Amino acid sequence: MAKEYDLVILGGGTGGYVAAIRAAQLGLKAAIVEKDKLGGTCLHKGCIPSKALLKSAEVYRTAKEADQFGIMTEHPTINFSKVIERKNQIVSKLYTGVQYFIKKGKIDVYSGTGRILGPSIFSPLPGAISVEYEESPENDILQPKNVIIATGSRPKHLPGLPNDKEIMTSDEALALDKLPQSIVIVGGGVIGIEWASMFIDFGVDVTVLETADQIVPNMDKEIALELRKSLENKGMKIDTNTTVLTDTYVNDGKTVRISAESGDQQTEYSAEAILISVGREGNIDNIGLQNTGITTKNQLIEVNSYYQTNDKHIYAIGDCIGGLQLAHVAAMEGIRAVEHIAGEKLEEFDLRSIPSCIYSHPECASIGMTEKQALNENYQIKIGKFPFQANGKALIQGNADGFVKIIADKHTDDILGVHIIGENATELISEASLATLLDATPWEISTAIHPHPSLSETIGEAALAVDGNALHI
Repeated sequence: MAKEYDLVILGGGTGGYVAAIRAAQLGLKAAIVEKDKLGGTCLHKGCIPSKALLKSAEVYRTAKEADQFGIMTEHPTINFSKVIERKNQIVSKLYTGVQYFIKKGKIDVYSGTGRILGPSIFSPLPGAISVEYEESPENDILQPKNVIIATGSRPKHLPGLPNDKEIMTSDEALALDKLPQSIVIVGGGVIGIEWASMFIDFGVDVTVLETADQIVPNMDKEIALELRKSLENKGMKIDTNTTVLTDTYVNDGKTVRISAESGDQQTEYSAEAILISVGREGNIDNIGLQNTGITTKNQLIEVNSYYQTNDKHIYAIGDCIGGLQLAHVAAMEGIRAVEHIAGEKLEEFDLRSIPSCIYSHPECASIGMTEKQALNENYQIKIGKFPFQANGKALIQGNADGFVKIIADKHTDDILGVHIIGENATELISEASLATLLDATPWEISTAIHPHPSLSETIGEAALAVDGNALHI
């Protein structure tokens, strides 16, 4: 007999398990089907473990620079096995927390592969879920009133490259048990740059190849230029407008070599390993989409503004629908999908109110439009910038590179975008996120009292600078 639920969620990653918790809060009987571990990519193969490694790299870099604080250290070294151990402990602790919250919400979890069935004796509509198990020929049939597909994504590979252990994606990089001496990173987007920053701070020789004309192509151009300058000052080699030629790959057992072209020029690059970071694609294979009316495009599920597919009782959220493939976006989409299922009224949501972060060194964060986007949409703009060099707390912390940039509408004074590069940028952006939600003006931000000394003063000063009234530049 089929087990009945108000909601069954395929995938227990950030979007999936948050959706399940919200469903439980709203009194819906919910279940998750997850073939691996709750927490998904973010907890086990993405956000959390990579940031744990970045923190260790930061501490190592700080130890090497400790003399600027008057602290003398003798040749700090890396114990990479302890770095990995710390990373694993953090992941384990958070994983235990996720399991606790699922249990608290009385949410059933099926540890298998879920596939959507077509119309059958269980339902005249597609949407029944067959749960299949690796070690058992038996399967469970779940009969939900609604389904949320939250199956996430996986790293893309470059066609034409062999399946060598020296060629890795972020998944394999997180499983490294020792650091390479040198690495070529193909792709200068957010993930590629975070790995590049981590490796360079660990002392690895790093080269980044990016096809666009700037690294982190979706960021404001001034932020991207400042980030590139900072990384190159550490010794990183970065080539933009460069396309990798996969058929030139050579592995001689000691190093790997690959060529890339930029215009008419072809250059060979060699290293101990290659990291491919060219985006992600949705995990939508073998989940029964052919049994539904759901449409896909470019390996992504198409949905409406409420995250409904063509079969309105089947929703999809997170990386498998594309858009901003961020954990906090998947969580937000999961909450909104569940609230729509529960019949709650949803306010209009602007994707530009979602902050984006890069956890490199220096950190970068942004919300809203870049300067180029604002001009392309025919806004007349005014810009305020404030450097961390003029901020007391940044100087105290020994890291005063970078700036805050606020873009506002010249006529309405509306904030169009906020962009930060520098110390704790990924924390500072939350003030801009709240300001965006409340439709604040630069004047309102500048009028809010920021404690002294604090990095947050840079936000207030940049807001003053929009109208030429900054106090400390």
